[in-house]
Order: sequence, then C-alpha cells, then structure tokens
Amino acid sequence: MALVAIVGRPNVGKSTLFNRLVGMRQAIVDETAGVTRDRHYGKCEWCGREFSVVDTGGYTSNSDDVFEDAIRRQVVLAVEEADLVLFMCEAAAGITDYDQEIADLLRRSRKPVVVAVNKVDSGDKMYDSYQFYSLGLGELWSISAANGSGTGDLLDEIVRQLPDDATADDDHAGVPRIAIVGRPNAGKSSLTNALLGEERNIVTPVAGTTRDSISSYYNKYGHEFVLVDTAGIRRKAKVNEDLEFYSVLRAMRAIEHSDVCVLMLDATLGMEAQDMNIFNIIQKNNKGCVIVVNKWDLFQKETNTLRDYTESLRSRLAPSDDVPIVFTSVTNKQRIMDVLNAAARVAENMKRRISTSELNDAMLPEIENYPPPAWKGKYIRIKYVTQLPTAVPSFAFFCNLPQWIKDPYKRFLENKLREKFDFSGCPIHIYARAK
Repeated sequence: MALVAIVGRPNVGKSTLFNRLVGMRQAIVDETAGVTRDRHYGKCEWCGREFSVVDTGGYTSNSDDVFEDAIRRQVVLAVEEADLVLFMCEAAAGITDYDQEIADLLRRSRKPVVVAVNKVDSGDKMYDSYQFYSLGLGELWSISAANGSGTGDLLDEIVRQLPDDATADDDHAGVPRIAIVGRPNAGKSSLTNALLGEERNIVTPVAGTTRDSISSYYNKYGHEFVLVDTAGIRRKAKVNEDLEFYSVLRAMRAIEHSDVCVLMLDATLGMEAQDMNIFNIIQKNNKGCVIVVNKWDLFQKETNTLRDYTESLRSRLAPSDDVPIVFTSVTNKQRIMDVLNAAARVAENMKRRISTSELNDAMLPEIENYPPPAWKGKYIRIKYVTQLPTAVPSFAFFCNLPQWIKDPYKRFLENKLREKFDFSGCPIHIYARAK
C-alpha cells in the first residue's frame, strides 16, 4: 500500500488535513504552533484507491527546542520513506525561510510532490497562493483543510501520482509472500535464518535489532515462498524513537502486502494484549494466519501441557480460532518445517475454489435443519449458495429477505463451511443477497 507523508512548517494545518483524510479526529488540532510531536498513521480511501497517510510535526531549523530538533529528523525520515510527499503551505503567511528549506529538501529527494496551499477560505485569498509557484515544485492546489474546500481535487491529484501497488512487488510475481510478524525478540529473524540455512539477518538478544522489513526468496523442499522478516511491533506508547516508528510502519506495510502472516509468540510470555492487537491487524487486512509459539524448549511442561496451552490460545482467539498453531524451538531447529507446511496449507486454502453444486449439496441440508430465525412472522428461505471470485474466500447466500440475516446466523454459516471444507487459517466473508 502506497504511503503519503504530510510535511510543512508549524501551524499550516497538517493535522487538520490529516484528520479530514482519515475521516476521524485522530490528531490533536490547536492554533498553537508545535502541538504535533508524535507521528500519526492512518488510512485514506478515495475513488476506490486506498493508501496510508502519515502526519508529521512542523519542520523548523536552528532551534534550541529539543522537541523541534527531533521533529525535524522525523520529517526527513518521513520524506525518505514516503511514496509521495504532500507539502503544505499557508496562503496568508506567504513563502517563509522554512518553506524554502523544505522545498530544497523535497527537490533533492526526487520524490513525487503535491503542493497544497492551505487556509484559502474565500476567492479573494486565491491570489495569495500563486506566489508558491516560485518554489519550483510544480502545480499548486488551493484548499481549506478546515471546511474541506478543494480537498477533492487534491485527492484526485494524489491518487493520480501514486505508484501502482501492482508494480511495487518484486520479481517473484505469483509466489506467495509470507510475513513473519510479532513483538520484539520473539525469534522472527532466527526463524528466517533457520529456514534459509544462512545468517541472512542479524540476531542479538537485544529487542529491536531488526529495523527494516527484509525479503528473501525461498525455494526448497517443494516450497516456494518470499519470506519477509519484519521489525517487532510494540505498543504505540512504547515507541519513542523516530527510527523505530518507521520500522513498525514498514512491518505494517509488510502485513498489507503479504498473503500469509506467521505470528510469532514467546511461549514463556503467552499471548498478551499486543499479540492480540497484531492478530487483529492481520484479520482486518484479510490475510491468512499461522501462529507459531516459539521458545517451547524453555517452557516448564507437565502432563497435557501442549493441549492446555493450545486450548488457552484458541479461547483468546475466539471466534477467529480456526488458525494453525505450531510449537517450535528455533534455536534447536525443532519443528521449523512444520511452520512452512502450515503456511503452505493456508496459502492453498486462500486460493481454494468450491463448485456451486458441491457447496449446495453440503450447505442446504444444514440450512434446512437450522434455518434463519423468522423476523416478524416472515420466514427467511435461502435458495442456494455460491462462491464469489475474490482473493479472500467469500460466499453469497441468495434468499428472499437478505436484510434480516444477522451476524449470529452468518457465524453459524461460516462455522459450517469450515466444518465441511478446509479453510483453516483463512478469513471467510459471508454475504446475504436477494434472490
């Protein structure tokens, strides 16, 4: 997914525009300059195209303020990371030294730049925006982030200049991409090295050693994958370093671009709140999932420990508990091939197609035995079911009153589909449609 960074000097309205793009008041907005210190990350959808947006603090230089020095560094990092830079200026203030400095930075970066002149609230102020052509960054877009004026045309230009997601992939087109994700120090890089049979990634006991998402081509033992080792994802409150923020951002993007995610847990810590957050991110992005419980050799075992641990994990994951769980010790190379086998199985399940006749033979008797609840005396009759041609397994149930089929019954249909067919590790979408 493409990334757009919003940059500019303090108090030009970056956070106001960010909130409008992501559709919620996520960033604090105030007339005081320098309110935004941390980076905000969100998603924007326009004309069927979805992209990520990062709001940065106001760019300054030669300041004694320790915060402003840190903010300046993160703005430079944002420009390096972004696929497109949205440079915001203020019409009434004119071109300042900071605007000139940012323009020089953007010209050197050679990244696509869209210039937005903010606070153009009336036609008279439109003339104040023309002076920004002298920055030499191309076409201008006059907007008012506060009331939304001009933002539609601005988004049209952003979408037009964004690189195509399809062209962003590497040479191994059609090969399943497996992202290894989890909290810091769970053993992600060690697993990658063990599978590849070489010290591809640096491994130390220090949490946060891996900074970038590193792709490696794997073609052994009948498996062909692109393995992506990612940085550990910590809670936002714990991320206080500029470099780590963008490492986490790249890990998020690795999830977005993957087919299957391997979520690694530390057996000695169990599944904590942050592990559940990462699992929910995988679910929201509609990716296949395999859970790997690493460091199993360090866990104190008794009778039925494996069974009890598995049941405890599945109870935490409910209702999305149809996920393969593999117990490993990467340092001892125990059961690491089971991880690949499970990931390969999930990748196959994501592509599984079931004929309409086979679906109806399996599902219609179940529906007849347990029909949808009647609504105000009206009976809901499901006539037939078919699989939709989508990347994620999706099924359409055609009936007379689709609007009265509620989520509990959809979960019943999903569970029956999982009983009859192997969709382990895959999300399933259920749609009710009018016959």
